[in-house]
Amino acid sequence: MTTLILIRHGQSVWNAANRFTGWTDVDLSEKGVEEAEQAGKDLREYRIDVVHTSDLIRAQRTAEIIMSLNEDSEGATTKFDWRLNERNYGSLQGLNKAETAERHGAEQVHIWRRSFDVAPPEGESLEMTAERTIPYFEDEVMSDLRDGKNVLVSAHGNSLRSIVMHIEGISKDSIVSLEIPTGVPMHYLFDGSKIKRIE
Repeated sequence: MTTLILIRHGQSVWNAANRFTGWTDVDLSEKGVEEAEQAGKDLREYRIDVVHTSDLIRAQRTAEIIMSLNEDSEGATTKFDWRLNERNYGSLQGLNKAETAERHGAEQVHIWRRSFDVAPPEGESLEMTAERTIPYFEDEVMSDLRDGKNVLVSAHGNSLRSIVMHIEGISKDSIVSLEIPTGVPMHYLFDGSKIKRIE
């Protein structure tokens, strides 16, 4: 049995400001640092052999904080890849979510944020995000799990939604309601053939 831990980065400064972030490379807020520290304390007892994270600083710092508190994981390898980046929110990036809802309507903004196959203007849908995250997960993360390594993936709300959808077989209709909170580890076990979530 090997362990897979997925974690959305701690709160970013733009999460705190209620802005669409996407590929904009913003740092953690003070609360985000605290969330990452708490996750590190919660994961202290787990040996982590490999860390997979995105090209964006908020995910990388979350992983760094977690690993700095994990004494049993000295010598762990960290792999960085843009394919784990948050979905690109296109022309919405940097805009306040509440103001955008006033301008375009709350229902339209909800569709842009949560639907599977509708992309925001000049951005990516969750379906488009999955076209890069799932091949990365299958080629890189699953390879490490099959090699008997315990893996931490520190990424983003939508890149992780696409991976969780893939792992758990969540439908296109049901994925709309899946919310992944910042800084909360999600645990899975891999038994050599399938991945099962541990509540």
